[in-house]
Amino acid sequence: MTRCISLVIFLALFGLISGAQVRPEEGGHEFQVWTGGGHSVAGGTKGTGVWNAGVRFGWVLTSPVGPGFLKGRFEYAVDAMPLFVVFQPRNTAYGAEINPLGLKWIFATRGAVQPYSELGGGVLFTSHEVPTGTSAVNFTPSAAFGVHFLGERAWSVEVRYLHISNAGLARINSGLNTIQVRVGVGKFFGKK
Repeated sequence: MTRCISLVIFLALFGLISGAQVRPEEGGHEFQVWTGGGHSVAGGTKGTGVWNAGVRFGWVLTSPVGPGFLKGRFEYAVDAMPLFVVFQPRNTAYGAEINPLGLKWIFATRGAVQPYSELGGGVLFTSHEVPTGTSAVNFTPSAAFGVHFLGERAWSVEVRYLHISNAGLARINSGLNTIQVRVGVGKFFGKK
């Protein structure tokens, strides 16, 4: 069964199953495989790097709405990140994250380039405390600006600000702020 599901996802992602479309549209879906990484920035723990990889499933909820250059489509998305690595000065923490809150605004453009902005949030579970001395369970609010390049597949490139913090679950809550670059490849699908 698992092999069958994996094969369907692979075929759908690479356009070998008919019915795929290249543009997001109301009632459609997005499937994407992505990877990203970056380094810590001011406002939190220093000298730390992050790399992660995951999959996304999204639901395009609206047709283009809004005035002028703000006109766009609203998408709700869920990310699963089975690979999350935090390179800390004291140790390397390995983990996984689920991000059930992906609120994405895809700006409606006529061409094959469609910019978007996104707010997200999830929970990260790691093998060591992140940052060191805090907690192995953290929350991950984020904000991103990116671009979809539409064609046979939907490629994306984005810059993401990611905050990692235990939100007071532990006595110490120093937090970690990163700027990441994320690259993905996927497909938008129409209504079924």
